[in-house]
Amino acid sequence: MSALLWQGTPHHLLTGIRQQPNLQIYSSTALLEELADVLTRPSPAKRLALIGKTARDVLADYLDAIELVEPIAVPRVVAGDADDDQVIAAAVTARADLIVSGDRRHLLPIGSHEGIDIVEASEALRRLAV
Repeated sequence: MSALLWQGTPHHLLTGIRQQPNLQIYSSTALLEELADVLTRPSPAKRLALIGKTARDVLADYLDAIELVEPIAVPRVVAGDADDDQVIAAAVTARADLIVSGDRRHLLPIGSHEGIDIVEASEALRRLAV
């Protein structure tokens, strides 16, 4: 969400990936539904108003940037936050190289899953050189 609503490092990463034809961002229907829900909450709604966009605008832009995958199974991996299992499942389904997250409480401490490193946006920028 930070890549979509603010102009910091996650946004720079998203922009850089979109400009590289050999790089792809993956998501799933479950993750899109969660994003749509979060965008309607008070704090993101205030930010959307401030930047002059609607939740629909942001979702449309995000859909244009991603490729959808649909995990067949969503195993329990992330202790304390079952919703984050959707992130892991989408990455495994996509055979992703990286999971990029700002979740220092649940996802980042895992470090990696099935050979997929879990890193912050600044580390992804460094590794991908975008």
